[in-house]
Amino acid sequence: MDANPKPPLVEIIPDDGVELALAYATAENFTGRPVYAAARCYLHPDAAACLRNAIALAERFGCRFRIFDGFRPAEAQQILWDACPDPDFLADPKKGSPHSRGAAVDLTLLDATGRALDMGTPFDAFTPLSHHGNGDVSLEAQRNRLFLLGLMTDAGWDFYRNEWWHYQLFDAKRYPLLHDAELGLGMLGSPA
Repeated sequence: MDANPKPPLVEIIPDDGVELALAYATAENFTGRPVYAAARCYLHPDAAACLRNAIALAERFGCRFRIFDGFRPAEAQQILWDACPDPDFLADPKKGSPHSRGAAVDLTLLDATGRALDMGTPFDAFTPLSHHGNGDVSLEAQRNRLFLLGLMTDAGWDFYRNEWWHYQLFDAKRYPLLHDAELGLGMLGSPA
């Protein structure tokens, strides 16, 4: 048995070289209301290591990441599913989401001036235009998606073909589903 087990999640903060724009901590998401009471981003230590790799790669190109979501408590996944039960864009909570395992991140790229690169659709645009490889978005957006895909896959991430913003660890189901209450993170409840 490991005498020093890894903590279940680590917090990702701006000092890590990212911008946090956690959509579900605001009403600026497809539910129209805050889902998280706390605007904090967590990942499993394995995912945090892959994110650090991606950050280092992006820095070489003068870019950084804006993170929209990381760990999503299983209870929050149910809230999102209840608002939009579309298996093309959301994991059925009965099966579990890679986000609810701390093994996924939703993000985009920012250029050296802090401007988001054009990806053809906004985050959480649940349409076929959001699919990787969709030729109906501009050539610039296609290039930017491929650039993001290259950075993330080189850093050790797998991708979800329907969402240009979603990356997850390979074999994410090997990580346990996590709940806000058992972790004591205070992500759910009444928004402050």
